[in-house]
Amino acid sequence: MSQALTISEDAPRVEAPDGPPAIRISHVHKSFGRPGAANHVIDDICLDVAPGEFVTLLGASGCGKSTLLNLVAGLDRPTAGTIEVPGARPALMFQEHALFPWLTAGRNIELALRLAGVPRAGRRAEAERLLELVRLGGSYGKRVHELSGGMRQRVALARSLAQGSNVLLMDEPFAALDAITRDVLHDEITRIWAERKLTVLFVTHNVREAVRLAQRVVLLSSRPGRVAREWKIDLPQPRRIESAGVADLSIEITEELRGEIRRHVQH
Repeated sequence: MSQALTISEDAPRVEAPDGPPAIRISHVHKSFGRPGAANHVIDDICLDVAPGEFVTLLGASGCGKSTLLNLVAGLDRPTAGTIEVPGARPALMFQEHALFPWLTAGRNIELALRLAGVPRAGRRAEAERLLELVRLGGSYGKRVHELSGGMRQRVALARSLAQGSNVLLMDEPFAALDAITRDVLHDEITRIWAERKLTVLFVTHNVREAVRLAQRVVLLSSRPGRVAREWKIDLPQPRRIESAGVADLSIEITEELRGEIRRHVQH
């Protein structure tokens, strides 16, 4: 069903399973604040993500998951270490949809297409194609206020895909949605990942979400964030969040997560 690997304290590399990685994180540290009074958020993380792999980052609040994702996205720089993402700059999807309310769904996507260098003449057709991909065909002309929360996140996903990158970074994109909508979008992102052969690095604090979606779950320790353990998951896709395999592995990972939180509190 799954294989759990314990990661020792000397920060070995978590290797991508096959071929050169799509994302390579090498001995990355991140601190905020002045020297001598720095707040250490990430400590010596090494992680490879293979092309086409779906990896979830899991950990307690404040462990550096979102900070690490921002570093991979190029929104910030590590204090030490290197991050390599060969090819196009990664596309990033946040928890908040961040759509421009004065634009239609289609025009929000067209804006991303323009920034990606798509000629003006082809933008509308490509925006409509991307809306079809996320099951929102016919919604090109709808304003943001006319869309439900789940529909807004679908548009945000389409806008991310419009950036033309094969690497998609997702920072708790479904956390604010109700359980049923989240379940539907789990199916959609799994389908799109498989169809487009995307490399996905997905941050979540929801253990069942991590297990349902990922080929690998990587657990970060409480602050400072280090790779504490990983699980390679071979449960067949598509998975159900209530299935026995997902539930059993979620219980195991939750116990590890609780242990990390306890160690943080004791220190």
